[in-house]
Amino acid sequence: MDSDIFQTGEQDVFGLLETSPEGLRPDEAGHRLTRYGPNVLEKKAGVPLWRRLLAQFTHLLAILLWVAGILAIVSDSVPLGIACFAVIVINAAFSFWQEFRAEKAVESLAKILPVKARVLRDGAEEEIDAETLVPGDVMLLEAGNSISADARLVRVMEMTVDNSALTGESEPQVRRSEGLDVETAALADLPNLLFAGTSVANGSGMAVVYATGMSTEIGKIADLTQGVKEEPSPLQKELSTVSKIIAAIAVAVGLVFFFLGFFVVKLPGTDAFIFAIGLIIANVPEGLLPTVSLALAMGTQRMARRHALIKKLSSVETLGSTTVICTDKTGTLTTNEMTVRELWTAGRAVAVGGNGYEPEGELSVAGSALSDDDRAAVRELLLAAALCNNSRLLPPDAEKERWTVLGDPTEAALLVVAKKSGLDYEEELRRTPRRYELPFDSRRKMMTTIHRVDGGARAMVKGAPVEVLELCTKIWEPGGAPHHRRRPRDP
Repeated sequence: MDSDIFQTGEQDVFGLLETSPEGLRPDEAGHRLTRYGPNVLEKKAGVPLWRRLLAQFTHLLAILLWVAGILAIVSDSVPLGIACFAVIVINAAFSFWQEFRAEKAVESLAKILPVKARVLRDGAEEEIDAETLVPGDVMLLEAGNSISADARLVRVMEMTVDNSALTGESEPQVRRSEGLDVETAALADLPNLLFAGTSVANGSGMAVVYATGMSTEIGKIADLTQGVKEEPSPLQKELSTVSKIIAAIAVAVGLVFFFLGFFVVKLPGTDAFIFAIGLIIANVPEGLLPTVSLALAMGTQRMARRHALIKKLSSVETLGSTTVICTDKTGTLTTNEMTVRELWTAGRAVAVGGNGYEPEGELSVAGSALSDDDRAAVRELLLAAALCNNSRLLPPDAEKERWTVLGDPTEAALLVVAKKSGLDYEEELRRTPRRYELPFDSRRKMMTTIHRVDGGARAMVKGAPVEVLELCTKIWEPGGAPHHRRRPRDP
């Protein structure tokens, strides 16, 4: 990465990337698209399907069974030969299907770049296909947007970015647009850069694209992962060794008994040969291959039920032989979902059921259903939490099987618990539309939204408990007059 990208001041970035605050002209964008190529993650040509299928028939244990089947037919044991061939075919089809299905699931994870992007082209705001983004494009971003390419910020408004897809860091990171007075720094320490595959958690901003497609940081990672050479797993190495030993023993026993039968017992040559073949076949474990495949398939299914994808059956045993796992950053070991477990209001602790972003779960107090007073208190609390919120909760659709969110996971968790309580916050927002917003910042430690209510205005506030309580003079209770509290500090 060129250090000028993060060292240069905001206004000089346009000159550095040969663009302008009005964005690229359409003809120049077309030229750059031809020069740099589409903004997509390319996939290197992998092993063709026919070769992967063929490999299921040509590994050492399968070859041993092929030879055993042929010898069985030669020795007039046709049913045994057919059984050997059937074992090979059934096992190959089963193993190939398991690995093919897992690989397709893994490939679906590569669809990480968004489909659309908002840009300035010749001074006009446009929504374009993310594939057509080029270096020099000026992107417009706001809370909930996915970032389509690596870009340098030139303007921000209280922006935080979720970099978990790239760095594993689950907490949103604050972004700023000023140039940095450093020579080198890690990606996570460059707050004026945005990276493809991440998303805007809060705030808004403008950024100039400097890298697209495989030149992005996530593109470099994709290139590295596709360039990794596959090595045999410990199980595959052991099976290869066992197969060689079995083949050597079977052939040696067959040869010994052929010479004993022909030279010692004086059997006819044909009888001695058939007897030797029978011994060779008897020493080949026809049931070993399907037994191993079935055991690995069961392990794969168990892992799948725990939301872990296994690309190759043999990888299950490799994972099982792991003795030490070194990890960093808690975000890499979570599903990046937040769930509200408990509310506290009007002197009562309200337990919240359910998991993840699906708005299914019961609210209860000490294991019992909420009373009318509890419901009134919870409604007031969650009304503020849902209206003072920039996240969006998205139901399942044709592309996504689960509930998902746009925006900050913590804010999204508040929307989920609001729906669990029965609060229709979309309708409430239509009745009390937002007129102004003070985004969360590190100084105030609060977010405030102003809503129109019956010709007047009402402020909804959420933030750090200490900061919010300092502004309060009363405690709201259902069915009674609010209790007075000490005078708040001066703003």
